[in-house]
Amino acid sequence: MSFLLYLSGLLLIGAIAVFVTAPLFRPERDQKASLTESESEAARWEKQKADAYAAMKEAEFDRQMGKLTDEDYQMLRDKYEVRALEALARLDQLSAEQKRGNPFNPSPTTES
Repeated sequence: MSFLLYLSGLLLIGAIAVFVTAPLFRPERDQKASLTESESEAARWEKQKADAYAAMKEAEFDRQMGKLTDEDYQMLRDKYEVRALEALARLDQLSAEQKRGNPFNPSPTTES
């Protein structure tokens, strides 16, 4: 009787272990990771764009409150405008690549 109890407990623990570790051994993870690579790159550029816009708004607010001089404000605004424009250009490039059917571009091209 106690042997069957130990055996059933061992089988229950084994079933739980298989259930918990099964997602770790699925080959679908690699496919999903490659599909989300371009999405994560786009998300990174979207975040950079949003951060730059937020920083420009904060600098404008600080200038209005008298915490920044006009020269400091202009310096910060120029810095964050460059970041926002870089993000917008890269997002446009990613969008064009996806429309052409090439979701990944291993070597980004620079326009002259």
